[in-house]
Amino acid sequence: MSKLPQYAPGLGLALGIALIALGLGSLWPLVGGPVFGIVLGIAVGSTAGRPARAVPGLQFAAKQLLQWAIVLLGAGLSLTQVYRVGRESLWVMAFTLSGAFITAYGLGRLLGTPFKLTSLIGMGTAICGGSAIAAIAPIIEAEDQEIAYAIGTVFLFNIAAVLIFPPLGHWLHFSDRAFGLWAGTAINDTSSVVASGYAFSDAAGSYATIVKLTRSTMIIPISLVFAVLTALRKRSAAAGGGGAVDYRLGRIFPWFILWFLVAALLHTVGIISGRAGSLLTEGGKFLIIVALAAIGLNTDLRRMRAMGLRPALLGLGVWFAVTVISLAVQFAGGLI
Repeated sequence: MSKLPQYAPGLGLALGIALIALGLGSLWPLVGGPVFGIVLGIAVGSTAGRPARAVPGLQFAAKQLLQWAIVLLGAGLSLTQVYRVGRESLWVMAFTLSGAFITAYGLGRLLGTPFKLTSLIGMGTAICGGSAIAAIAPIIEAEDQEIAYAIGTVFLFNIAAVLIFPPLGHWLHFSDRAFGLWAGTAINDTSSVVASGYAFSDAAGSYATIVKLTRSTMIIPISLVFAVLTALRKRSAAAGGGGAVDYRLGRIFPWFILWFLVAALLHTVGIISGRAGSLLTEGGKFLIIVALAAIGLNTDLRRMRAMGLRPALLGLGVWFAVTVISLAVQFAGGLI
């Protein structure tokens, strides 16, 4: 609380932008509040600038507030439902997740994309868009412009999927279950999965939503993997440079992911009711918008431009790989 006056200007600025973004997101749900939040943040920061007294609050929102948002999202997750659907879709998810990361790092090396940006795009495409990017960004110590670029790239292909998937699914004569599994494993953001699924049919939309929520739980193990990799990279840097770098896993461990799991367990056993879980989840989603608005305000647009089109090409390659792999695995399993 003693730091609240120091944080207030930045938090107030991010909150104001987030409220506008939330309203715009309700009008254009395919774009969504998070994307509007980061875009408005970049626009304001690049034109009006950011007051020096707002910096502490913006940094707090971009890091700690983002982690709290992830924890709140767990309060709406039923692990029982995840287990039931996971048994049916786990093998498809295993191939799509593996394919996403293999493609991301292979193509990223070919294009010369920085490791952190490659990881963010790979994670966002493999799991659940902005939420997944938000989960690993503090773990790998990503810069604000890398987070902004990754979210923008993933959003671009979300929109493409919503427009392409339903007519393509009808043309290929998919069943409701097959299309729901395809949309749930190959489209990144939850709102885009819901939009695409229900555009195909109500049954497909319902199944796609459950598959997508199940896929979101992969944030937990993959975040832990990134924590271990970050610790190993720091240890390697310490050994190679002869310096004293604190690479202990305990310092890098994403404790907010553990609390995310605790929140999901409390919801599963009924301590957090369905209504309370929904309210907490909505609160978490709004905090993500606030955090992304702060990240947008912290973003250096010139450094984003310097990255060029290579990250966008990387995003296209990973998205295409996930889309094709999901179809191929279902075809091999006789679902299509």
